[in-house]
Amino acid sequence: MKAATLTPEIDVQALRVGMFVHLDVGWMSHPFPLSSFRITTPAQVATIRSLGLGRVRWSPQDSDLSLLDGGEPTPAQTRPGRAAANDAHADAAADPGEAANDEPTGPATAPGALDSARSQDEGRPVAGRSRLEAQREAQRVCERQYGEASRLCRQTIELVAGKPREAKVQAEQLTRALVDKMVDARELCIRVLTEGAGDKASMHAMNVGIVSLLMGRCFGFSAEEMQDLGVGAMLHDVGKCDLPQRLRHREDNFSPSEVRVYQEHVELGLVQARRMGLSAGATAVIGQHHEHADGTGFPARLNSDRMTMGARIVSLVNRYDNLCNPRLPARALTPHESLSLLFAQGRSKYDTSIIGAFIKMMGVYPPGSTVQLTDDRYATVVAVNSSRPLKPSVLVHDHGVPRDEALVLDLETATGLGIRRSIKPQQLPPTALEFLAPSPRVAYFFEPAVALETED
Repeated sequence: MKAATLTPEIDVQALRVGMFVHLDVGWMSHPFPLSSFRITTPAQVATIRSLGLGRVRWSPQDSDLSLLDGGEPTPAQTRPGRAAANDAHADAAADPGEAANDEPTGPATAPGALDSARSQDEGRPVAGRSRLEAQREAQRVCERQYGEASRLCRQTIELVAGKPREAKVQAEQLTRALVDKMVDARELCIRVLTEGAGDKASMHAMNVGIVSLLMGRCFGFSAEEMQDLGVGAMLHDVGKCDLPQRLRHREDNFSPSEVRVYQEHVELGLVQARRMGLSAGATAVIGQHHEHADGTGFPARLNSDRMTMGARIVSLVNRYDNLCNPRLPARALTPHESLSLLFAQGRSKYDTSIIGAFIKMMGVYPPGSTVQLTDDRYATVVAVNSSRPLKPSVLVHDHGVPRDEALVLDLETATGLGIRRSIKPQQLPPTALEFLAPSPRVAYFFEPAVALETED
């Protein structure tokens, strides 16, 4: 455990552009992608002041003091803050979803002098070590954010039965927080998480909610439409809470009567939506998420013209996540296989414009896919953004390189390197399988797109 360090606090009225600040409030309580960051605009200063905080912690060593208006804050404006490191470890041990915001992120965790010492011992250039640490930190940030969001999603679903109105408020707050964090970045990168946070039900709800919101962003949804889409997507299976556990996931051996009971979860979801007082748009998503464009879905056999745009999106995303994350992991398809199946067999069942946008957004090789590169190495797709669907970022298996030392490569900038084919994890050679360690469950989150490591 690293030693605790004191970070000075500053009155929020003394904040200036250039300061690197740490917001000691939950991720849901502010609109920024990270809880620790350098202030770059006056608008960010105004937003922090609007949070109701009297003082915030800041890191002078990570701040750009040349940008500060009038120089550094006076001693009267600052005082030592609480020790962050021990609190962070204690919070993380209590609940991984609430891994503390106390530890600096981004530039605050740049290895600095530690890079130089390590590079002398291990032979890795300082720049490479810094990029590696930045990539690790980006992964940790995504996992912390996903963990907190997943925990809140699970709490929301648990509130529905006894406190439906509170469940509505919490679902709306979670959706608003996710949308606010999407708005801040012009371009978003979709990242696969190495470990799914939370139980299967909340993980499925989060996957469908996050990917559906990203789709709504692609289609230019208004703020109100995004809110309806997010709430409906996260609560689309809320009716399953009223079904026997064994009938919540449809199986091939279900009898006709068991299939009918399973399908009742849509009507039961509508009952819960009315109890919560959800908007018409969110309720429509819950009621139509199993309908198909050709009228072969249930319960009302609606065609595409009678479905809302939000419901058409959730219908596709829900099917995709169920293919990647079935109840029995042995039946899981890879993300690439799931996408291929939807394209080949689902063009009549799903809106073609939505399928096209989904493929562009997720990439031909969605995050989580295991692939073989054109130089015969094996890799896992870890991130993608819509500007380069054929050129995702990959974690590559290199002989002689420990997994925790492997850099993620951006295939868009890697000279002469591309993907040859997608393969199942069980087709990987034993050493590559151990190195890449593909997760049996796929979880997605988003982050601002950044340039990753290139390969000469």
